[in-house]
Amino acid sequence: MSKRMPTLKIGDLEVYPPIIQGGMGIRVSRSGLASAVANEGGIGIIAGVGLGKFEDRPGKEFVKVNDDAFREEIRKARELTKGIIGVNIMIALSNYESLVRVAVEEGVDLIISGAGLPSDLPKLIGGKNIKLVPIVSSARAFSIICKKWKRHHNKLPDAVVVEGSMAGGHVGFSYEDTLNETAPELDKILLEVIEVANSFDKLIPVIAAGGIFDGKDIARVLKLDASGVQMGTRFVCTNECDVHEKFKQAYLNAKKKDIVIIKSPVGMPGRAIRNKFVEEVLEGKQIPFTCKFRCLKSCNPRTSPFCIAKALANAAEGNLDEGLVFAGSNAYRCNEIVSVKSLMDQLVKEAEESL
Repeated sequence: MSKRMPTLKIGDLEVYPPIIQGGMGIRVSRSGLASAVANEGGIGIIAGVGLGKFEDRPGKEFVKVNDDAFREEIRKARELTKGIIGVNIMIALSNYESLVRVAVEEGVDLIISGAGLPSDLPKLIGGKNIKLVPIVSSARAFSIICKKWKRHHNKLPDAVVVEGSMAGGHVGFSYEDTLNETAPELDKILLEVIEVANSFDKLIPVIAAGGIFDGKDIARVLKLDASGVQMGTRFVCTNECDVHEKFKQAYLNAKKKDIVIIKSPVGMPGRAIRNKFVEEVLEGKQIPFTCKFRCLKSCNPRTSPFCIAKALANAAEGNLDEGLVFAGSNAYRCNEIVSVKSLMDQLVKEAEESL
């Protein structure tokens, strides 16, 4: 007998089905996708990184171009849905604080923040009722964030996303562990983070992410006491996903062997789909570029083998030969483009049958 999934409660937000669509940059998850997911009851997320066409503009315009584009996407999403809209802003970005300011001014429902420890995030929202959700890859990182927030801001996270090593894009584990699949499994980290979350007197929902592909996966982590899931890869292959059709086609064409781990210039491993550009990266080729904007704090343009911002922007715009297509470990299992509604319906049905 199938059982209804629980409602994900993050403070006063109620989310059913308990699915957050992952924030995918550059320009993959924007207002079209986020609003479609929100209209089906999930949380739609706009990825804040590189939304403006910064690559064609002088470096001094970098912050403003991206702020303006971010603001526009949030407003568009709000016009398209009455549902829950959040944003994903990476701590590693040099314009992190500026993007957070835009999100606060536009009154988003939640801010998800990973790629570093968001130590000062509570200070940046100025007392607004915006839910703050860090992304972690270990119970230790989550514990550090909780202690810092409690001590300096008298606040705890409103929820936490636990991302395992099977996620797409940048992964919060060592290159060797990610490549050799020796990183701790999502389920193990999830249980450890739940234990930390349960040690506080505030209810902190724990959301599982990284390699969640179907309803069976959702049911599995819910049985481990996760409060919900975050999924990225599946949402790329939807009609409403804002990315170029050639990007979606790369997912449909991929075989299992095409999902590879690269060394990203930002010092983290990245999971991508093999193509001409990725082959060159894997061969260790230098792909010359001039950096006008220094978008990532941890990137040294003088020693970087390629510009990751430009490579991701190229892919999003459909120039795959010079582009980097980030994808989760299960991207090769995507075999059709469907509507967000039919994907959500299918995930719910599969999850409920497995519970």
